[in-house]
Amino acid sequence: MSGAIAIQAEGLTKRYTSGNTVLTVLDDAAFWARSGEITLVMGPSGSGKSTLIAVLSGLLRPDAGRVSALGADLWTLRPAEIDRFRLANCGFIFQGFNLFPALTALEQVSQVLRFAGRSPKAARAQAEAALDAVGMTPRLNLRPAELSGGEKQRVAIARALAKQPRLIFADEPTSALDGENGQRVISLLQGAAREQDAAVICVTHDQRLEAWADRVIHIEDGRIAGTEAETP
Repeated sequence: MSGAIAIQAEGLTKRYTSGNTVLTVLDDAAFWARSGEITLVMGPSGSGKSTLIAVLSGLLRPDAGRVSALGADLWTLRPAEIDRFRLANCGFIFQGFNLFPALTALEQVSQVLRFAGRSPKAARAQAEAALDAVGMTPRLNLRPAELSGGEKQRVAIARALAKQPRLIFADEPTSALDGENGQRVISLLQGAAREQDAAVICVTHDQRLEAWADRVIHIEDGRIAGTEAETP
């Protein structure tokens, strides 16, 4: 049975101005995703995919439009309230990893859990379990400079999933991974959706993910193509 609507947006518009040139990245876009499902966002480079998830997750303020996330009218909140909402409810997998150079793999994950209110002991245990799930137990004490691109990606994925967020935003989560580890990550994302009732919103060019998705939408020129934008 389909889950409840976790996030819904309408009228999303984002423009950038450079001199006399105005670039419209999102053009009156609409979107929705359910808890317990994986929603893929696919489209050509420059179509607005990454901007869409940044606006949906509270990282980038739109010029117009509304986002309802877990019942909160996101862009009516104060910046500090949006920060607290993201900390409590969101997990992020960034294409550029966004790891702290001075922290080990274990510290990358446990620090996020500490910020979310876990005790040091609980944070370490949860971090170790999350890293083990992505096959990183032998590399717990290594820093980013000592890790390959695929290993950094797996640390970033463990960090996003460790606190069991209700909304997971993933930007090309399998781009740096080989077939075996890509399959492992896809399985983890599906597990987060099914077992934790999370809404997983994933921007990707990786066609391997389509077989695992509950819903695939396509974005072109800043607009959701076809009928997928309609209210569910």
